[in-house]
Amino acid sequence: MAFSFSFAGDDIEDDDQSLTSPPPPRILSNKIDAASPSGAGAFPVQGKPLLPPASHDLSHMISRLPSKIAFSLLDVDLEDGSTLQIPRRELWDVRVQLMAEDDAEGPSESEAGLGEHDVKTGIYEGGFKSWESSVDLVKVLASQNSADALNSDPCVLVELGCGTALPSLALFQWALAARNSGPKNPLVIAVSDYNPSVLYLVTLPNIILAWALQQRGQLPILDEAFTADGELELTPEVLQAFQDSLKSCQITLSFLSGAWSPEFVDLLYNSAFPPSLGAGAKTLVLGSETIYSPFALESFSNTLLSVLQRELQERPSGNARAIIAAKKLYFGVGGSLDDFVDKMRGLGATIETLFEEPRGVVRGVVGCQLS
Repeated sequence: MAFSFSFAGDDIEDDDQSLTSPPPPRILSNKIDAASPSGAGAFPVQGKPLLPPASHDLSHMISRLPSKIAFSLLDVDLEDGSTLQIPRRELWDVRVQLMAEDDAEGPSESEAGLGEHDVKTGIYEGGFKSWESSVDLVKVLASQNSADALNSDPCVLVELGCGTALPSLALFQWALAARNSGPKNPLVIAVSDYNPSVLYLVTLPNIILAWALQQRGQLPILDEAFTADGELELTPEVLQAFQDSLKSCQITLSFLSGAWSPEFVDLLYNSAFPPSLGAGAKTLVLGSETIYSPFALESFSNTLLSVLQRELQERPSGNARAIIAAKKLYFGVGGSLDDFVDKMRGLGATIETLFEEPRGVVRGVVGCQLS
């Protein structure tokens, strides 16, 4: 099923980042998704099973980055009057990278991710777009001083359905700023998206951009890497500095792809959560625009519940919670924030309303916790 939500302002892409033009290039699935154990392409083929969960090694992903990436800055106005700038790789730059890989298999797979559809169920889950609910989630994280929790104790951050990863990028920037001079407790950032291509093409580049912008002025190599044309050159020295910075700040990045499922949760714990975190580590699970249909709501809710239950079992002295942002109703598709709240309460979770946007497309953000 392919569709567009047809909301006014349902995403926050600039005109030059429109997904409808120019015509999409072909995706090189055997290069972009080489880390997938299933051998599946960057997007699954319609009519076949959903993509199985897969983990993606950071070093392998870095080795497949282009020599430079073009980006723009998204300004997020926070409640305290400050403005947070979050970098996003330009979608036209993604297309340029894909067109440069001239032995692509065909155009059909890329049409879903870089074409006219917001979502194409089972093929592409919207990861190339930045959605308004993600900005709502960033604002809530800022208002709750979530960055403090990332540094006061060992912490795990999981973003389910990350795409351009705006909430994780915000927390990552705040964590880097605090760790430049403050204590450095272990921080694990695990980001996941249905499509491996999204992780390779936008999620990791955005994380590197966020690091480079936050560290600019402190590392001379970065001053030289930024060009006047709004690009960041990914030289071997820059990429090595990125990895060294993660190590010195005790930040671990993990990347997962595939459908939400019990197998996905098992892989998350087996590949992303190091045992050294201990029983008292805090866990924060994030989700935005993840419940747009009854099918998505069901699989997401079950996966979220499994993570929260497992946290209670493995880290009983910790503090696991989730913050979920979504539209109140996804017209014509069937998902709604109220349905999610009802389902999670029925499963024993405590729900707290954290934010509501009554104007235009009605949206909300809720906190979710087990006790």
